[in-house]
Amino acid sequence: MIHSRQTKTGIRYDVRLRDPSDRLYSKSFRTKKDAIAYEAGERTDRARGLWVDPRGATIPFEDWAKQWLDSDGAKRPKTKHTDRGIIDRELASVFGSRPIGSITRLDVQRLANDWAERFKPSTVHRYRAVLAAIMNAAVDSDLIGKSPCRNIRIPQIQPTTHHSLTVAEIQMLAATVGVAYSPMLFLGTILGLRFSECAAIRIGDVDFLRQVVHIRTGLVEAGGHLAEGAPKSASSRRSMAAPKALIEMLSSHLAVRGLTAADSDERLFVAPTGTDLRYSNFRARVWVPAVKSCKLDGIGFHDLRRSSATALVALGTDIRTAHERLGHSDPMLTLRLYAQVSDDRDQAAAEKLGDHFLTVPEADDQADDASAV
Repeated sequence: MIHSRQTKTGIRYDVRLRDPSDRLYSKSFRTKKDAIAYEAGERTDRARGLWVDPRGATIPFEDWAKQWLDSDGAKRPKTKHTDRGIIDRELASVFGSRPIGSITRLDVQRLANDWAERFKPSTVHRYRAVLAAIMNAAVDSDLIGKSPCRNIRIPQIQPTTHHSLTVAEIQMLAATVGVAYSPMLFLGTILGLRFSECAAIRIGDVDFLRQVVHIRTGLVEAGGHLAEGAPKSASSRRSMAAPKALIEMLSSHLAVRGLTAADSDERLFVAPTGTDLRYSNFRARVWVPAVKSCKLDGIGFHDLRRSSATALVALGTDIRTAHERLGHSDPMLTLRLYAQVSDDRDQAAAEKLGDHFLTVPEADDQADDASAV
């Protein structure tokens, strides 16, 4: 219903309606025409199932962002810590107490443009993804009608070529990190394990008799705290056959530590103090010095996993087996992100194509061809 009332500045027209739960809400207009249009729009949206409670759009952005962050109990601790940092540094500092319904597409585009000037494209994509998730959740919760993050233009991420470690480089790195961690490098290359998976693996996860390694958990550091939880994705929980030589290497590793297969709850790899491995400490104390010593600056532990994927493809392993061993849910992810054909394979392919198209037939063959004509 529309009610008029006299104010000091003139007549105001109040539209009073009830929401689906029968609660009264209202909005005031300076002209009767605007009031009629608003009332008609509200009733039409209700009839089409598109109605959004206008009071929900008044929630301050920083309050809604916190609710969004706390609502996903399945979010990995490291991811949650990263998202919280993005909200605090780049989002709440901009939108703060502004009602979520007041944030426009133009506001988001301006912010994205600012990010593009300060950060690399992959960072811009990450920041935009968090903001889009927050606003999409507001749409799903019927707080706003449309997300202001739609059709935002951001820089494209250019494909990055990573160095695929050679066998000699991997063996050199393994020798340099020392006996306490050299088997970890071969778990990264032969089984394609992430650091978080290597750090979490327990002796009981290795079936020494059947030569199988089970990946059940991951150990990640977030906000200065270590947390053990489910692997990165459902597909990351996997069991893989391991070569005899690797199993023997792990057995020798346990013997050096004075452990046996019966110590099933012990971590396979630990810090010098006997505590769980933190990537930050491992990187500073073990990995970076070894990489510099081997003159392989810029190489990260994850490059072992990339080298594993490249080797699987180069050795002719079918894609399904490769992506299952790497723990990817999508086989194309294995190809797109990791599998890089090595230089020697590329050169061999080039030589074969050259032989096929450029080799001149022998003289006798040419004569036979002429006589046949």
